Formats: sequence, C-alpha cells, structure tokens
Amino acid sequence: MARARQERAEITRQAILDGAATAFDLSGFEGTSLSDVVKNAGVTKGALYFHFPSKEALARVLMDEQIQVREHVPTIEDPGLQTVIDLTHQMAHGLRSNIRIRAGIRLVIEFGSFTHPDPTPYDAWIDTCHSCLTPAQQRGDIFPSLDVQELSTLLVGAFTGIQVTSYVRTRREDLHARVTDLWKFLLPSIVPPERMNLFIPTGTPETDPPALTH
Repeated sequence: MARARQERAEITRQAILDGAATAFDLSGFEGTSLSDVVKNAGVTKGALYFHFPSKEALARVLMDEQIQVREHVPTIEDPGLQTVIDLTHQMAHGLRSNIRIRAGIRLVIEFGSFTHPDPTPYDAWIDTCHSCLTPAQQRGDIFPSLDVQELSTLLVGAFTGIQVTSYVRTRREDLHARVTDLWKFLLPSIVPPERMNLFIPTGTPETDPPALTH
C-alpha cells in the first residue's frame, strides 16, 4: 500500500510539473497563476500545495531540470570541443520537442534577466562548457592564447541569444541551422587550421535527435 501511494504521489507530482510547464511556456512566470497550473495538470489545489509550496518552487524545479545536462558530462569518456557542439544541438532539440525544457529555459531567461535576477543557471552552463573546453585546449584543439572561461561565457550568451531570436522569428523551426551557423563561424577563430577537420558543426551523427514529437 505504501508503495502504491508513493507511485500515485509521483504521478501527481509529474502531472503538476507538466501542467506548470505548459502554463509557463505559454505565459511566463508573471503571467501564470496557480489556477492555470491546476487547470493544466488536472489536479486540485490541495494536491498542488502538497507537492509544491509556491509558484516559485515549481519554477525552480523546472529550471533545475534543464540544467541536468551537466550531469552527463562526467560520464563522457573524453569530453572536448565536439562535446560542447553536441550539447548545444541536444539543447536545441530539447527546446523544440520537450515542453518542460522550453518552460525551464524561458524561466531561466526571465529569472536571470528580469524577474528575480539569478546567474546560477548561466554559471552552471558556463561551468559545463569550461569542463569540456579545458581538456580540448590542453590537447591542442583550441588556440592556447584563448581564455577558456571567456570562451565558455561567450558560448552560453551566444546560444541564449540565438534560441530567443529563433523562437521569435520561426518558433525555433530554424534553431538547429542557426546553431550550426554559430559553430561554422566560430570554429575557425578558436581552432588551429590543422585541427579543423576533427569537428562537425552540425553535431556528430550519433547525437542526431529522433523525429520531433509535438
């Protein structure tokens, strides 16, 4: 019985997060009410408050979820520049196909820039890039004169701006193409010419996303 209750509680929690993601993706943090979340989730307000004490708590969980890409980096046997290229394309796919990622990114931008300024998510992304680009530079894939911390910061800012622009212009239909453009233009300025053929701006074939689900 206890296990069954735990399973039902987790199902309810996930439904609430899905409902919150739908609302936040549509209306942002300030434009979303807990009534919107309850309506989208198909639960009672009592159930919502049992799992989440506030709208901000819901937003924090969704923001944390999309940062979890960091957890995959230590499992990569040999992280490097191509790892970062692939991660940007994986994030692009997530933004196009996963409403919880879309909501999390929107909340990161709102919280990090306007509503409640918080650099933590951006710093986490920068740290992920730094952890991959440092060994890349050590093995000669990045010019030794470049500051890897500054490069990581630039990449996070560039990707953030690209995905926002893509959303406004095409609802992210062209996002993979624009991310590819980023790498096509950037790679010659950071990679020694004799190493250029090692990197694939479109992402490695094994990281190609499956067909989008809507």
